[in-house]
Amino acid sequence: MALVNTVSIRKNKVSEGSAPLVAVTAYDYTFAKLVDDLVDIVLVGDSVGMVVQGHPNTLSVTLEDMIYHSKCVSAGLKSAHLVVDMPFMSYQVNLESALKNAGRLLSEGLAHAVKLEGGVSITHTITRMVEVGIPVMGHIGLTPQSVHALGGYKVQGRTASARESIIQDAIALEDAGVYAMVLEGIPSDLAEAITSRVKIPTIGIGAGPRCDGQILVLQDFLGLNTDFQPKFVKKFAQLAEATRAAVNSYATEVRQKSFPEKEHSFHVNS
Repeated sequence: MALVNTVSIRKNKVSEGSAPLVAVTAYDYTFAKLVDDLVDIVLVGDSVGMVVQGHPNTLSVTLEDMIYHSKCVSAGLKSAHLVVDMPFMSYQVNLESALKNAGRLLSEGLAHAVKLEGGVSITHTITRMVEVGIPVMGHIGLTPQSVHALGGYKVQGRTASARESIIQDAIALEDAGVYAMVLEGIPSDLAEAITSRVKIPTIGIGAGPRCDGQILVLQDFLGLNTDFQPKFVKKFAQLAEATRAAVNSYATEVRQKSFPEKEHSFHVNS
C-alpha cells in the first residue's frame, strides 16, 4: 500500500468517484501495526484521556501525552497517514505557542499533520500553521474540548442558526487551508450539505453516511470499551468478552498448575 499523504487525501471526494476514506483512532504501536495496511488515516486522538487514561473528558490531556502516543503509533505505521490532535489549550493561548506546539507534534511525535477543533475563531492560527508547512485537519460540530461550553456531549446543528454557524465554520476552515475536516455529532443532512459545499474531504463520526470518509475509535468498534455505547458506533467485534474469557482461562490454568507445561518451559538440553 502506497504512503497516504495530505495531497492524496485532499483529492478524495466521493462525489468525484473516490472511495470513502477509512480512518481509525489508535493510541499504541500494537494496534497501529495491525491496522496500518487496512486504513487510510490513523488519528492519535486526545480521546486517549478517556479511553486509555480513564478520565471523564479530554481536557486533562497534555501535549506531552500526545507526543508520547504519537511516537508509539508512528512506530507501527508504514503507509497510513498519521494525524494527531492538538490537546486543550495547546493552540488557543497565542499564535506563537500554537506554532511551537504543532511543530513539536511533527518533529517529536513524528505526526504527518495536526488536528484542531473549532471553526471561524481559529482560522488565523490555521492559516499561519499552513503557511509555515504544518498540515492541518479541521474538526467542527461536536467539539469535545468545548464539552462544558456545549453543555455536554450533545448533537450540534439542530436549529437553523446552529446549522448555519457550522456551515460557516466549514467554509472558513477550507479558506484557511485545512486539507480535510472531521464532522462530529451533527445531523446527517447537515453533514451532506457541508460535504457538497466544500472541495476538501469530510470525515464523519456520528454525522451520517454522506461524508467523504468515516472515523471511529478502535476500542469502541472492537467492543473493548463496554462503558461507551453511543448510537453512531457499530460494534464489529465483541473483544471485551473474548479478552475476559482468555484471561479467565489463563487464571484457571495457573491456579490449577496446568500452565506452564513442559512445552512452555526452558530446559538445559533443549
